[in-house]
Amino acid sequence: MAGLFVLSTNTVNAKAVAATMVSNLSATVATTAVMLQDEVPAEAEQTFMQVLKEYFIKGGAGFMGIVLLCLILGLAVAIERIIYLNMASTNTGKLRQQVEDALASGGVEAAKEVCRNTKGPVASIYYQGLDRAGESIESAEKAVVSYGGVQMGQLEKNVSWLSLFIAIAPMLGFMGTVIGMIQAFDKISTVGNLSASLIAGDIQVALLTTVFGLITAIILQIFYNYIIAKIDSIVNDMEDSSISLIDMLVDHKK
Repeated sequence: MAGLFVLSTNTVNAKAVAATMVSNLSATVATTAVMLQDEVPAEAEQTFMQVLKEYFIKGGAGFMGIVLLCLILGLAVAIERIIYLNMASTNTGKLRQQVEDALASGGVEAAKEVCRNTKGPVASIYYQGLDRAGESIESAEKAVVSYGGVQMGQLEKNVSWLSLFIAIAPMLGFMGTVIGMIQAFDKISTVGNLSASLIAGDIQVALLTTVFGLITAIILQIFYNYIIAKIDSIVNDMEDSSISLIDMLVDHKK
């Protein structure tokens, strides 16, 4: 009976100790998890900016600076074109109706006044066609076609520079890659043995220049495609409006 009493007492004490240890371990794990949840986002946010800056510096001031210049100039051209194209966009249906009503009620001069008070290439084409309406329909049509080409050139202004930056940025990155690999093999030939620590820096610089060049080209390509789509939309409106203007002038002559 004494042995059973001692055995049961030891079992109860062992269970109590085990329960206490499990409770303490659970509390420690929970506290650690909370601390990690609080620290990881801030650390990750800081690390991203620091790593980006560090990798940019490791890429070398020569090629990385030129790639960054291409990105800045390309973004400047893209933003300027987007602002210009958005200002050049007009409601062609509304303008067409206003010109038609003014032409029917007040004649050519009233329609020209409507075009003068409206911004955009479509209004400019309307004005040039109406300005030649007193001569003949053929003269008005030639004026519309000629001035449409002028307005198209204004819409496409500086877009070629954007395509140039898109082509140059990855080329500069590839050039940096080739130069980095040449330097790495030059060190190997000088030392006489292949050591990873010896050429790791040159290979890293080579890969970083390629990565940043491709990132620059991708960003500028997105803006370029948007600008081209916007120009195509405005040009289609100009062509449609030109046909509508000639029809309105023919009806007015009749």
